[in-house]
Order: sequence, then structure tokens, then C-alpha cells
Amino acid sequence: MSALYMIVGLLVALGVLVTFHEFGHFWVARRCGVKVLRFSVGFGAPLVRWHDRHGTEFVVAAIPLGGYVKMLDEREGDVPSDQLDFAFNRKPVFQRIAIVAAGPVANFLLAILFFWVLAMLGSQQIKPVIGSVVADSPAALGGLAAGQEVVAIDGEAVDGWNGVSLQLVRRLGETGELSVSVLEPGSSVPVAHQVRINAWLKNADSPDPIGGLGIQPWRPALAPVIAELDDKGPAKAAGLKVGDRLLSVDGHAVDDWQQVVEKVRARPEEKIALGFERDGQRQEVALTLAAKGEGKARTGYLGAGVAGGQWPAEMLREVSYGPVAAVGQALSRTWSMSLLTLDSLKKMVLGQLSVKNLSGPITIAKVAGASAQSGVGDFLHFLAYLSISLGVLNLLPIPVLDGGHLLFYLIEWARGRPLSERVQAWGMQIGISLVVGVMLLALVNDLSRL
Repeated sequence: MSALYMIVGLLVALGVLVTFHEFGHFWVARRCGVKVLRFSVGFGAPLVRWHDRHGTEFVVAAIPLGGYVKMLDEREGDVPSDQLDFAFNRKPVFQRIAIVAAGPVANFLLAILFFWVLAMLGSQQIKPVIGSVVADSPAALGGLAAGQEVVAIDGEAVDGWNGVSLQLVRRLGETGELSVSVLEPGSSVPVAHQVRINAWLKNADSPDPIGGLGIQPWRPALAPVIAELDDKGPAKAAGLKVGDRLLSVDGHAVDDWQQVVEKVRARPEEKIALGFERDGQRQEVALTLAAKGEGKARTGYLGAGVAGGQWPAEMLREVSYGPVAAVGQALSRTWSMSLLTLDSLKKMVLGQLSVKNLSGPITIAKVAGASAQSGVGDFLHFLAYLSISLGVLNLLPIPVLDGGHLLFYLIEWARGRPLSERVQAWGMQIGISLVVGVMLLALVNDLSRL
């Protein structure tokens, strides 16, 4: 992936989401009669600055990892007596709650907007037809089999494999029965199968929910003819060329690329023998596979790829909505993703999910670049998901975050007076420690993925 896509994708994503978040605070503060001194996108030295007719300074700063809205406040400096009515701390508690909550709410509204646009643009979905089921896997034990089309997970309808994956993610780390409704080939009547899961993928660093059930999605057969080579991969080093057709791996015949992939992934840093055909001549070469990933995610790597196959028209479906129906879809998806984000955080705290699933700026940059490179639709999806994450995280009741301030103001409303400055200062110190600790953990996870 181009480093340029990563940089531009990250800057655009952070710029849009941070600006919209801070604009939420700014807009409501103005409506509540609070004087805004500065609206900054980014931290550090200002790159661009200007003032509006109300005296607010707008700044684009050098470090694009956040932003802030600075309001007139007696706790942060002297306020002239003639401007006390415009100070944030002098406003009624409900107005302060509204101002603080406006940032996360703006992120949710932005996600709804993106999902609304995506719902109207529509997408092409691959029918979730099972290609094969691993023997003795949870799916096999639950009665799932090749040829069945998945139509619902736990009662929630799905259109394609993305929907299946999203519904399965909700059950990560859990123990119990997973309901999978399928259509048998030639039937239009769904049949529900109960799949037993036990602490499902609890310790997985990068969980694959579909593969974790033992399901391989159906896909068109791909002839094992090499179409691309990694210049630094084992295949090229061993002398394989574009156009070579693989015939066997360690003497086992292969006629489909997926068979090669499965055998290679299971043998990191092991020596294998590849039989292949070039210009009508059968040949064999021995090579040592490379390895990718760490721990349980470690897999073998050949450094070769094939051309994509054509999907049959009957395996594809177009999904799109009109302007009104798209609103419902946007609201539903935003709500579902918000709950999923909260549930995932809860599972990490309770130990049901590995904390290695936390991602930091490096992973965000990589995903931003990949989605930007894939097209507008994928990038909008990424922005919507990231906006929801930003909204949910900011609402957590941790001092320093918006949610922590909301907690203090709600306590003030209930008690009729604010907490002492000493208690709030302790809360802030605890909040800073928690936030810094989580950020460091996310950064360590990012570096380990590299």
C-alpha cells in the first residue's frame, strides 16, 4: 500500500472527524451564550489562523491528532466583570451538559450521514453460501454444511458475508448457543441450527469469526497459475515465474489455488517441495517458506498470487435503499455499531476478549490508507466506524474525556452543588493515567503487528 494513501487517508479522516466533533461543542456553546476564545484543529504551533466577527480565533495546528474548543472560563484565567455572563462556568448545569455532550453527539450524527449516503449508493453483496465446513468444528457439530446459504444470525437477517461477520463479532468471547438460520439448496424455508460456542475466540489476537466457526465461504475456483510474485518472497527466490502452474505441494496434487493457500499457511518457515508446469514441462523446486504474524496468528508465506476469478451472477445481489428507507438503515447501523463498540470494550475489561484487539494510530493509518485506496464507499465506511468509536470512547465516564465531565455535571445536578475541586483534581489524575495507559497499550499492539 502506498505510504501517500496512508498519510492522506489519516489526515483526511482525523481532520473531518475532529473538526466535526469540536464543531459540536462550538455550535452548542454559541447557542448557550458562551464566548468561544479558540477553535483549534490539531495541537502545537499554529499553521493557519484567523478570527471571526465574534472574536473567536480559528486555528489549524501542526500536530493533527485531536483538537479543542477553548471557552471563556473563570477556572482558566481572569474574566472581566462585564463578560462573566459569557463564561462557561457561570452557565446552568444543563447548558454545560449540553455543550459537553454535543461533541460525541456530532460524531454520531456524522456516522448517520455517512451510512445514509452509503445506503442510497448501494453495494454489491456476495451471497453467504457455505463452501465447506471443517470437520469437528462448531459449525459441523451444529449441522451446517456446504451449499447452505446463511440468511440470519441470532434472528438478525444478513445480506452477505460482511453482515454475517458483523453479527458473529457480537458473540466473540461468549459461551452458549449461536443460532444460524440457513436455506438448504433449492429451498425457500429457513432452518435454524444451534451452534455451540465456548469462550469463543477469547484469546485470539485477530479473531476471524467466520473461519473460527469452521466455515469456508463459497467462492469460484481459482486455477493455481501464478500471476504475481513478491520480489522478496520465497517463490521468486526459488526461481518460480509468472505463468507457472502449480501441480503439487509435497507430492499432494492441487488443482485450486485455495488448496495451495491452506497448505502454505500451515507451514511457516518449513521446507516444502512444489511441483509446477512451465512451457509444457513438469518441474519441481524445493524452497523454505517465510512466516507472517506472531503467536497463534503465525502463518506460512509463499510470496505468490493468482488472478481473481469471475463471480457467477446468481451469487451476487445488489442492495440499495431510497432516501427515506436509507434513514432507517443509517440509524440502525449507527445504533448497532455503537452497542458493538461498547460491548467489545466491556468484554476486554472482563477478559472475554484479548486487549491485543485495541488499535492505535499506526493501525488506524493503515486502515485509512487501505480504505482510501479501495474507493469512496470503503473510505466512507471507515469514517463512519471511526466516528462512532470516537463518539463512544468520548462518552466513557473517565475524567479528562467528555464523559468524565458529564459525570461531574450530573453529580452536580443531583447534589445541587459541584464536587470539590480536590475530588475533581483526583479524578483528572486518575483519568489521565487511564487514558495514557490505554494509548500506550494500543501503540504497543500496533508495533507488534508490524
